[in-house]
Amino acid sequence: MTISSWSITALLILLLCTPEKSFSQDKKQDSIKRPKIGLVLSGGGAKGFAHIGVLKVLEEAGIKIDYIGGTSMGSIIGGLYASGYNASQIDSIFKRTNFDELINDYIPRSSKNFYGKKNDELYALVLPFSNFKVGIPEALSKGMYNYNLLSSLTRNVRHVRDFNQLPTPFLCIGTNIETGEEVLLNKGNLVQAMMASAAFPSLFTPVEIDGKLLVDGGVVNNYPIKEVRNLGADIIIGVDVQDDLLNRKSLKNATRILVQITNLQSIDKMKSKIKDTDIYIKPDIRDYGVISFDKGEEIIRKGEEAAFAVYEKIKTLAKEDNYYKKPKLKISTDTLEIQKINSDKLDNYTKEYIRGKLRFKPGSTITYKDLKAGINNLNATQNFSAISYCLEPDEKGDDLNLVLQENPTQTFLKLGLHYDGLYKSAVLLNLTHKKTFLKNDITSLDIILGDNFRYDFNYYVENGFNISFGFRSRLNQFNRNVTTSISNLTLQNPNVNLINVDFMDISNQAYFQTIFVQKFLMGGGVEYKYLKINSPTLANAENIIDKSNYFSLFGYLKYDSFDNKSFPHSGLYFSSDLQTYLASSDYTKNFKPFSIAKAEIAFAKTLFKRATIKIGADAGFNIGSDSVPFFDFILGGYGYNKINNFNYFYGYDFLSIAGNSFIKSQITLDYELFKKNHVNFSANFANLGDDIFTTVDWISMPKYSGYAVGYGLETIIGPIEVKQSWSPETGKSFTWFSIGFSF
Repeated sequence: MTISSWSITALLILLLCTPEKSFSQDKKQDSIKRPKIGLVLSGGGAKGFAHIGVLKVLEEAGIKIDYIGGTSMGSIIGGLYASGYNASQIDSIFKRTNFDELINDYIPRSSKNFYGKKNDELYALVLPFSNFKVGIPEALSKGMYNYNLLSSLTRNVRHVRDFNQLPTPFLCIGTNIETGEEVLLNKGNLVQAMMASAAFPSLFTPVEIDGKLLVDGGVVNNYPIKEVRNLGADIIIGVDVQDDLLNRKSLKNATRILVQITNLQSIDKMKSKIKDTDIYIKPDIRDYGVISFDKGEEIIRKGEEAAFAVYEKIKTLAKEDNYYKKPKLKISTDTLEIQKINSDKLDNYTKEYIRGKLRFKPGSTITYKDLKAGINNLNATQNFSAISYCLEPDEKGDDLNLVLQENPTQTFLKLGLHYDGLYKSAVLLNLTHKKTFLKNDITSLDIILGDNFRYDFNYYVENGFNISFGFRSRLNQFNRNVTTSISNLTLQNPNVNLINVDFMDISNQAYFQTIFVQKFLMGGGVEYKYLKINSPTLANAENIIDKSNYFSLFGYLKYDSFDNKSFPHSGLYFSSDLQTYLASSDYTKNFKPFSIAKAEIAFAKTLFKRATIKIGADAGFNIGSDSVPFFDFILGGYGYNKINNFNYFYGYDFLSIAGNSFIKSQITLDYELFKKNHVNFSANFANLGDDIFTTVDWISMPKYSGYAVGYGLETIIGPIEVKQSWSPETGKSFTWFSIGFSF
């Protein structure tokens, strides 16, 4: 080959190779300019707030995160960031989250039906009971508060089932509690994956995914650096918020011991993982615990400080020509068009029951608030040990897919304590059983031991939007000085205003009820009552005021949206009752058929932070004969379980004033001095007597008035209250104590 030929050949080779070489160099240079950055966020409970501070600094430096991997709290924050939120938005989310409610899996009172409200406001302790053995719950919380919150927050990506398709590819880690194996979560339901990764043992119940029972990923892998590298990350930024091992002096509570057990393996593994981390960030959060949620802002600042300590290293990853500013996520509409509601067939509950609890049907237009309320209604029943859901795309909207795991425990032992001035001290023992005869049913027996033995038996079948029905039998009895007006017999001393009575009431009711316009409880039924009242104060030989059986029909309409029964901050309460007494065994020989109508309305409103006003009014009257004074409206005292027509009235002793008709108004100003500690002032006014509505006297100046100042404390056994009351009419004052839920 000649020199000329060699030259031409070399030139051709040069021309052919140069573009490819140039392109390869450009690609390499681009790779150098813009390496793929992976972010690893460890678990650590409330200490994970530090991740937010780190994210703020990374955004300030102009760093674009290409991949995210997290465990436990790192999975929650990482999942939100991967779904599109920026650091400031996540900061705002966590600042407005009530972590007390999150940890306790708070169920709003409005989510409980009337039967549930009554029961939840009786018992201080509820325990599983099976084969005559008392158990303990598997965890403090099912995590539904968190699930509902995350579901709403991730609505933009609710249809994404491959986490690589999120705005930022994401993965998190769970632990198979049955095998101890690590489970990589990068597909499926994002909310469920985050919940599983953060299911701290004993605090949150395990989460089932694809047949595997998962708990907190921190048990096996609290720092998924290898998994993030496998996504394609060139550079790893890691944030480590887990505890170092503590000495015996620091292991002072169960939470710290559980965390220590979780950390035993991960601490040793972290040594090699730190070496593989390009930029390692370790916030100084030794003074905080995994449940220090009230210190969130301080922990976030600690994260910022730790990130600024390595800021020069961080800045080397962001050149001026590729500075990245993450935009705010524009959150999609809150409205959902629910086309179908799908769930597996249940053994003990019907579809009608489920839809009745959700309070919406297929074809409904709802908001996430409605969805949350419906799920809370299901959760409030305590009939399901696990609840999860996802929204699948439909042609015209979304299908709601529910996964409900029925509670295997169907029998519960419940306990309560109470003291008041009428019934005195009492211990409540309850046995509750579900599915006794029919689907959706519940059987409950209260045995009340103390100064006055009582019982309350309930059988109830709830049928959602359809008519529900039940049977109730209860015994109430006490000994007390009460107003003489309940007796139309001759007294030994006609000058006394009070007589000592032994009062016993046995009531048996069969009833039906249904939800009216999805808010009101409407019902009615029949009642058989045995009433026995005797007193040594009477002049007759047997000392008996009444010993009769009564048969009646009754109907009612109720509404209750109070957020708290004892110390409401908001809500409205309304109740109206009509009871017609048709027949009696008539011990007094004076019975004639008659009816009693009564109504009560009250509302509560927060005036300003910690200050609440509650205003209410009651009224009632007799229709027809007034031959039975034992069913008159009897007022006085505070703190007891109200039955028949007994009612509270400040300034007067228990059951000390009576009449066959009355009207009463009341106002209470309550101030929460500090958490769950209340001081309050109350005033009530009433006109009370016989047939007061036949004239205009009922709108005259009140005949009775009373005032009270009190202190109340919310406790696990119920409210503990003390009230000092007085009345200007009598010049007398009374001190009342009420301890625990009233029953």
